[in-house]
Amino acid sequence: MAIRCVVTGQKEDGKSVIVADKQVEPITVSLLPGTEFHRLWGSNTQPTLPADGEPPDKIGYFPPPGGYRFGFFTLGPDSVSMPADLDIEAALLELDAKLPGLAEVMEPDHPGMHTTDTVDLDLVVSGEVWLELDDGEEVQLHVGDCVVQNGTRHAWHNRTSEPAVMFVALLGAARAPK
Repeated sequence: MAIRCVVTGQKEDGKSVIVADKQVEPITVSLLPGTEFHRLWGSNTQPTLPADGEPPDKIGYFPPPGGYRFGFFTLGPDSVSMPADLDIEAALLELDAKLPGLAEVMEPDHPGMHTTDTVDLDLVVSGEVWLELDDGEEVQLHVGDCVVQNGTRHAWHNRTSEPAVMFVALLGAARAPK
């Protein structure tokens, strides 16, 4: 999917300007065939204004408390599988290099299941997805459906033959001690 990202900023005199207008190529990794990540914007800290529109430093996939991420996530059909000859060690290194922090939250015994210290605002843009929670509880989501994911253990599934695209905004949260 082609994603265009337009970024505004302000000059020193306060005038609003376009500082960037570019196509953002998807990030793909061999460990997640059929999946694309469009990482568009984010910060590890609360935004301050005025802003010059400069992109933040390279940051991990998930934000810390006070940080945020903005992007799109394309989930390929469940029928797409990893090649039998995939070098898992190399694939994990690739995942960590391209999407730092993502592998650490994934459960190896339950593919796709993960828990993060974030509030995720998710909107289905195209296709259909299934949200799985603990004990196999699931809900099917269609275009226009949204989810507010409050740091819960979950996984996403696409049981159709077409890719599904989701808008995602991740807000870093502090998990209260138990």
